[in-house]
Amino acid sequence: MTNKLALPTGTETILIVDDQETVWDFLIEALQKLGYSVLLAENGLDAVEIYQNNPGQIDLVLLDMIMPQQGGHTTFYKLKELDPNVKVLLSSGFVSHDEVDDLLANGAAGFLPKPHRIAAMAAEIRRILDEKKQ
Repeated sequence: MTNKLALPTGTETILIVDDQETVWDFLIEALQKLGYSVLLAENGLDAVEIYQNNPGQIDLVLLDMIMPQQGGHTTFYKLKELDPNVKVLLSSGFVSHDEVDDLLANGAAGFLPKPHRIAAMAAEIRRILDEKKQ
């Protein structure tokens, strides 16, 4: 069976960090169809715990910027403390360029605006994951 849209696929593990159920449902289904294994954290606190409990198992973190309990900014820096080489793709519909630029300057791998578009998301994920193999 061929992929009609020829979207880039993969077998890596992606941790989705988002507090909106409609977003998780969409992302989990889309990423699993592309071949990825998916873990879910509903907030930044859970994300840090899941990342810490799965050393070397998570290839990419798709991190929402605005969440209750612990937002993306704090979560990003806590993940970097755990693993300086963590691959983080930031995601948000409502965030200042300054906040995103700060995280990109400090090692975030990219930014994906919401609402997510499958083709753009698949290409950006593949770009980030392939970077580490070079």
